[in-house]
Parts: sequence; C-alpha cells; structure tokens
Amino acid sequence: MLTAGTILYFTPFYFKNGAASKDKYFIVLKEIEDRIILASLPSSQIFLPHRIAEDHGCIEVPEGCINCYLFTRGRVIGVGGFSFPLLTALYGQQIDMYEKAIIQQQYPVEGVDYVIVDQLLPQEHEMILDCLRQSASVSKKYKRIL
Repeated sequence: MLTAGTILYFTPFYFKNGAASKDKYFIVLKEIEDRIILASLPSSQIFLPHRIAEDHGCIEVPEGCINCYLFTRGRVIGVGGFSFPLLTALYGQQIDMYEKAIIQQQYPVEGVDYVIVDQLLPQEHEMILDCLRQSASVSKKYKRIL
C-alpha cells in the first residue's frame, strides 16, 4: 500500500494539523527505513502567478517562493492509465513525513478507507523527485531523503 510511487485516494483523509477531513489523493514519494514515508497531498487549487504557463512538469519561481510539479488534466501519469481529472499541483513546501503504522491504523480497509489508484510511471516519479530535489522551497531535510 505505501510503496514509493503509489497513488492513493483516501475517503476521507485526516490531516495532521486537525483541519477538517476530506477526500484526498496521496502520492508516496519515498520510503524511509520501511517505517516512514515521505508523501504529498496533491491539490487542484493552483497558486501560480498568471504569467506562468500551466504546463505539465516542474515549475520553480524562486522570487515567489513557489515550487510545484503540475499534472495537466487528462495526461496519463500511472502505469494503469490514471490521470488527474483536473489541473493538479504537488507543492514542494507541502511534502511531509508519515509513519506507516499510523497510516495503516487510521485506514485499515482497502476499498473502504482508501483506494490504491495506480502506480506512477517510473519516469514521472523520477521527474517529480528531481523537481523537488532542485527546489529552493523544499527543506534540506527532505532533499537529503529524496
């Protein structure tokens, strides 16, 4: 369930900060010592200046402290043919670490608590990791992990 490159959909996802839970995609970026994962919660809320083209791939705007990897609507990113239904961004400053045991405890039943949507295409996964490694807005701690 929690291997690098896996795209999950939680129904609902419970945020660490106590924010209201909601259905959410979740992309596992990296496994750490088989007990912790580094992951991102992609968002369909796009926070880019209007002058920036919304093209698929890495976007870095250092003067605006913006780093994201954009997934254009309908572009296949999964080995099983998955694509996001809306323009979606994975923001560098929003990646976080999660303990596998806690995730597995909160979401015990596949098909009820979560769905394994697909596995990222290997080249897509690597492009995401490269984007985050090169970003000025990703913390050094996470860059070392990536």
